[in-house]
Amino acid sequence: MAYTRGNLAVQPKRKEEINPLYREKTKVVTKRRVLPLQEKLLYMLTLGVCVLVAITLISRYVHIYDLNLQAQKLDMDIATAKKQISTFEMEKQNLEQKVAQKAKDLGYVAPDENATIFIPASPLSTEGDN
Repeated sequence: MAYTRGNLAVQPKRKEEINPLYREKTKVVTKRRVLPLQEKLLYMLTLGVCVLVAITLISRYVHIYDLNLQAQKLDMDIATAKKQISTFEMEKQNLEQKVAQKAKDLGYVAPDENATIFIPASPLSTEGDN
């Protein structure tokens, strides 16, 4: 409320409306600035180079990952092969001990260290060929 000469009961003046039937509308039109062709090509070229660099780096990382995976598989294969070799060596030692014992049981005698052993030229005897 307006304070006029000490009286608060005074109504404020209303704004005069010129023509209430006609209302003016304003519309803001913004034009989009179009990039020139050279600038578009430059942006596309820059984007293409970035994509190529990214693809190259990703492919390198994939290759490195694959090599690491192959190395881990080879390490596991080597570990299993070492375990198999150790078990086969134990079996070999056991069999070597069993062979000597089995030969003694069958009546074979170990030759002297100084004795000469003659082996025939053909392993098969000629008696059965007649």
